[in-house]
Amino acid sequence: MDCLFCRIVGKKAPAKIICEDEKCVAFEDIAPQAPVHFLVVPRKHIATTLELGDEDESLVGHLFRVANRIAGDKQVAGRGFRMVMNTNPEAGQSVYHIHLHVLGGRRMHWPPG
Repeated sequence: MDCLFCRIVGKKAPAKIICEDEKCVAFEDIAPQAPVHFLVVPRKHIATTLELGDEDESLVGHLFRVANRIAGDKQVAGRGFRMVMNTNPEAGQSVYHIHLHVLGGRRMHWPPG
């Protein structure tokens, strides 16, 4: 398997890591779409949200908790931020390892796409 995010998690590809723990790694997006734009990825390889099982519920909740904490650290939590998890090509998924995009630091528009 040649998964970019698995390589980042395994320290075999470079990334500006913000934090990591036993379940996930958070790092800056290489093509930011907002002043604050980072990703939170699980250490466990799961290609798309469609592959999430019952055993992954606490993992996904953990990704959101980590994202909230980092948004607070980056001082965008009070103003507002967006969390996005894309699934498959039409939604914009380009790396097939689930990941939570966190964007903030500017006004977000709706609809997003």
